[in-house]
Order: sequence, then structure tokens, then C-alpha cells
Amino acid sequence: MENQSQHDHRLVGWLSLAQLISWGSIFYTFALLMAPLEHDLSLSRAESSVAFSLALLVEGLMAYPVGRWIDRGHERIVMTSGSLLACVCLLLHSRVTGIAGFYAVWAGLGAAMAGVLYSPAFAVVTRRFPNDFRRAIITMTFLGGLASTVFIPLTAWLIANWGWRQALVALALFHLLLCAPLHAYALRGAPRPLPTLEPGAALIPKDVLHLMRSVPFLLIGLFVILLMAVTVALPAHMVNLLRESGMSELWVIAIPASIGVIQVLGRLLLFFFEHHFDLHLANRLIPCLLPLGLIALLAAPLLGAAQIGMVLLFVLLYGMGNGMLTIVKGTAVAQYVNRDHVATLNGALGLPLALTRAGAPLLVGLLWSPAMGYTHALWLLLGMSVAGVVALMLAQRYALAVDA
Repeated sequence: MENQSQHDHRLVGWLSLAQLISWGSIFYTFALLMAPLEHDLSLSRAESSVAFSLALLVEGLMAYPVGRWIDRGHERIVMTSGSLLACVCLLLHSRVTGIAGFYAVWAGLGAAMAGVLYSPAFAVVTRRFPNDFRRAIITMTFLGGLASTVFIPLTAWLIANWGWRQALVALALFHLLLCAPLHAYALRGAPRPLPTLEPGAALIPKDVLHLMRSVPFLLIGLFVILLMAVTVALPAHMVNLLRESGMSELWVIAIPASIGVIQVLGRLLLFFFEHHFDLHLANRLIPCLLPLGLIALLAAPLLGAAQIGMVLLFVLLYGMGNGMLTIVKGTAVAQYVNRDHVATLNGALGLPLALTRAGAPLLVGLLWSPAMGYTHALWLLLGMSVAGVVALMLAQRYALAVDA
């Protein structure tokens, strides 16, 4: 299986469906839960933001051990267990009555995300299809990219009609009845682990440690951390940000939901890049769409009647950029550092990635004020996105120069 030149479309299809459900029912659900939870549990915006940050922190802390387990051939156990854990945590979430329980279930959901979202899935297809992993990843993200489009309206409808507690029970059943069986079925027959990663090997093998200290890895790590911080901070506050801009509830739900469709369109466009543009040129241009989108969002309140037009431009730029950026981030380590240890190397970014990702939604919540809204936070995210773009360009230049 490790020598296949093309990816298995059936396996990638099952993983894609599980990605759609996992992203939609965990990651994108939080923004819709903030308002009713703050009301029912008497929480401030900063207090509710801590839960999502805690989940991202735990996800990042679990990234390295999860990567090691996958490189050792335990991908089936990791992803199936992650789905079952998500089910249990969502069920417990439906019964929380205080802030301690609220934080505890999101810590558990963070551990579940470490086992079921893109990072472990990308590592799986990179190991199984070393000669076709980029196309497998792009294919997987087509369906996964629709998570917000499907689950934001679905979850909003469930909350409006059943209340947030029963909505969480319904979402938990998706993991129990669909995701866990899909992972258990599709991930049979994992490739054998590399010799250096057999049980009993050093915690960090020498060749992996050398790669972790390389300039391309450090720069790519900075790129991934900064851009991921932007893309996790915005969804958590998107609904409230749009509400505060004075938009109708229809736009508030439609705009974040439409981002998923545009992400998929961006990934379709990436197929065009693959055949008509230099791969490395595409990798340089794609991340630039995020800061351009943030500039449009910052400019929107200044344009009066044209505000909705600028917000829609943000949706277009951010959606396409984030959609294609997922592939760039998911393949950068394999392309510019090393593909044999990709799961472990990506996992090594777990702690710094966790601290940044956990801090970003919380910091955005803390920077919010009644007078300025999210303006200061958006300027911060713009600066982070620009710095991340520069880091990727430097990493790419260094790695290609060494190869030459």
C-alpha cells in the first residue's frame, strides 16, 4: 500500500465525510453556542472564549503523541477513538450547568480534535500514498470544506428548534453512528512503521531532531502557527462580529455558511494551479489572500452603503484563501522539509501551535470592547497574517536553494 502511485478514492471519500462531520459538529459549532451559553451560564465573552482556547491548547499538546502513534501504524485506533471521545464530550456538554464543566468538556473536545481533524487525516494519506499525497489531501478537503456550509445552518436550526442542549445530543450521534464506524472500517491495513519509529525507539530520533532544528522547518512552523491563529480566531467570533456590524440575522448566518462553499471553489481553483502554474508560485500567492480579506473587512465600516459589498469581498478572499491554505499548510512540511516523518514533524509543532491557537480566540475576546468592537483584534490578525506569509516565502526560498 505504501508504494501506490495513486490514492484510494474510496478511502479518501470516507475520510472526507468524517472530516465534514467532525469540523462541522465541533469546530464550527462553538460560535453558535457562545450566545446561548453566555446567557444560561451567566458568562462574559472573555470567559466563554476560554473554553475554545482550552480546546485548541489540548489539541496542540496532543499533536506530537498523536503524530507518533500514527507514524507507528496506529491510525485506525487514533481516529476511531477520537470520534468516540467527541461523542462522549458532546453528550456531557449537553448537561453542563457551570463554568467548570463547560471548560472540562471543551478540553475533552480538544483531545478529540487532535485525533479526528485534518492533521491526523493528512498524515494518514501522506503515509499511505507518498507519491500522490497532495492530490489526496486536496480531494479530502473538498467535502471537508463544506463543513461550515452544512453544519452552521443545521446547528442553528437545531438550537432554534430544540435548544442548545438537545442540539448537542444530535451532534454527538453523528460521531457515534457515522464517524467512528467510518474510521474503524476505512483505516484497516495501515502501512508498517519506519524502523526508527518502532516501539522502544528514542522519544525523538536523531534524524527527526536534526530536521526539527533546520531553517525551513522553523520558518514553516512560524508560518503555520501565525496563519492558523488567524483562521481559528475568526470562526469563533464570526457570528458576533457580523451581528455587531448591524447586519440582519439572515446575513449573519449566510455569510459564515457561504465561506465553506467558497473554500471548496478555492480548492477547485487549486487544481488549475497544479496544471498551469508552478507549484511553488501557487504556494507563495495563496496565503496572501488572507491579509487582503482582512483589509476588506477592516474597510467595510468606513464605506457606508457599500459595507455589505466589502464584507462579501472578505468572504470571497478569506474563503478562497483559507480553502487553498489548508492544502499549503498540510503539505508544506512534506514538500520543504521531509515526508518520511511528516506526522511526527507536524506533531512537533503541537506545543507552540497550541499556545498560539489557544491564545488567539481568547485574545480576540479580550480585545473586544463595546466602543471599538473587534477593530483592534482585526488589525492584530492582519499583522500576524502578513508575518506568516513572509515566513513561508523565506522557508521556500531556503529549501529550494539547498535542493539546487
